[in-house]
Amino acid sequence: LVLDLRNNPGGLLSQAVKVSDLFLDEGVIVSTRGRNSAQNISMNAHKNGTERKYPIIVLVNGGSASASEIVAGAMQDNKRALILGTRTFGKGSVQTIIPLGDGSGLRLTTARYYTPSGRSIQLSGIVPDVNVEFIPPAEEKNSKKPHFLREEDLKGHMENDRAAKEKGKEKAREKDGKVEDLLKKDNQVRYALQLLESWEIFSKIKVAQ
Repeated sequence: LVLDLRNNPGGLLSQAVKVSDLFLDEGVIVSTRGRNSAQNISMNAHKNGTERKYPIIVLVNGGSASASEIVAGAMQDNKRALILGTRTFGKGSVQTIIPLGDGSGLRLTTARYYTPSGRSIQLSGIVPDVNVEFIPPAEEKNSKKPHFLREEDLKGHMENDRAAKEKGKEKAREKDGKVEDLLKKDNQVRYALQLLESWEIFSKIKVAQ
């Protein structure tokens, strides 16, 4: 799953907790701390309704703020997803609206949000596990792609009975039109999908103890 939180300015805290709880079966999602002890609250994940375990990559950038940072931080600290993109906005303040007598209201910052590991989101934001800058399609299109001469391009090359089968695998990886168009325009999504496609391979690699 690629969860795209880029340019997501946030929303309700309750919804950020619900989204995170879909993928987490235990542990802290987010906590708040303020000067008043009543504001020190911890919100936890539950097993009921949790999605099955599968690889997840969360995309973020400087436009990811507030509630979207809470989701990204919860997924990162609980080791449930890989965060890819660029550092987020850094809005980690809890604001309370106090009604005034004339019908107006006073908005006060009363507490801060903290990720499960105790990091404050304020100003620092969420730093991705893999930093990948977005490259505008026009710039990427104008960049020169290397062309490699392969054995199959040489005259009189030796044949291989498995060559057709291997080429078939390459064709099978090609996406449908809409997906292919998206991948051409968005290098971050493309990189995320490449990582997901290689996830199973990496999980089978044996590392020397």
